[in-house]
Amino acid sequence: MENNKENKKSGQRLNGKLTVVVMIFAVVLIASIVLLIIVSKSIEARQGADKQIKLSGQGGFNCEYSEAQKLFPFADGVLKVTNDRAAYLTLSGNEVYSQMISYSNPHCMTHDKYACVYDSDGYALVALNKDGVMFASPVTNKIKSVFISDNGYFAVITDGGDAYGEVILYSSSGAVISTWSSYNSGFPVCVAFSDDASLMAVSTVNTAGASAVPYIRVFKLSRDKDSVDVSDLAIYTVADSIIFANLTFIGNTLYAYTTDGIYKVRDGDLVQLKINFSSINYVRKVGDNMFVVYSDSVDQLNKLAVINNSDTIIYNSDIGSDVNGITSVGNLCALSVDKRIFFMRNNGTITSDIAVDEDVLRIGFIENDKLCAVSTGGVHTVN
Repeated sequence: MENNKENKKSGQRLNGKLTVVVMIFAVVLIASIVLLIIVSKSIEARQGADKQIKLSGQGGFNCEYSEAQKLFPFADGVLKVTNDRAAYLTLSGNEVYSQMISYSNPHCMTHDKYACVYDSDGYALVALNKDGVMFASPVTNKIKSVFISDNGYFAVITDGGDAYGEVILYSSSGAVISTWSSYNSGFPVCVAFSDDASLMAVSTVNTAGASAVPYIRVFKLSRDKDSVDVSDLAIYTVADSIIFANLTFIGNTLYAYTTDGIYKVRDGDLVQLKINFSSINYVRKVGDNMFVVYSDSVDQLNKLAVINNSDTIIYNSDIGSDVNGITSVGNLCALSVDKRIFFMRNNGTITSDIAVDEDVLRIGFIENDKLCAVSTGGVHTVN
């Protein structure tokens, strides 16, 4: 009897020890799984990156975050825009020139070697290149937005007094080439120029009726020595109540973009391509192709689709959560997504994938095809 009792007690102690061992094993197993998930996510976030760089170790200069918010890649350096000054700085942070302004809400638009600093909902603008101020101009009505052509035309959308709005077209010298007032087509939304600036398209939306009616007006710009003649070329609309928030010329072919679709002028009509996106966030022309950054819904990963001039998607892939900027020069595109910078050819081929250690605010190609990245810690070049 005593031996049975001792054996029973020994078995109970053994079972207790096994229970403790099993519990410890389970805890270790769960911790290992959690750690594996964390490491896997970290690896996934870095997956495909060719290399990692420390932005502060690259060429450029460091500055505070509040200062970096005022900097825009431009020419061979950056523009610093404040309420009272627009200054062109080198990549070393040295000032080349500055222009005194007095703007309540300064905005900066850059395109290639040109830039425009304007007072949003104000009445003044200044156009610049790397050599200095090209011209400064007051306007009669409130400025809404500015668009720049490759050859230095500046299209300024303003309120229109008794019209829905106006589009004022300036030459690179500051001469007013034309002023188009929209009385019937609705509010001007955006402007696009063809590569040779022989065509200018204006998107408008008329909200006077029961539903919004979109229009696209196309103007022909004919240069004759020192003068430019502007004439009506075409007007397009569709039956859908939509807004064309973005326009692009590829060659002399016009494309128009809504929040979820792409339209194209074909055989004299504006037709929708059989390519639908849930939410288009960015559109960029790269060479003869279109780069469209989109997402399937709110809070979903951003994706990149590359569409060729045959209107076929030749590349389509997830790229990340937060797109900080997209820029292009020739057939090369750069995208800043989360803490990575992708360099891509216009066919979607990734030539370089770099992980960086700072949040990027904006990017832009500058002279000699260098990429300038403005981050929370300063201005730096990424080769």
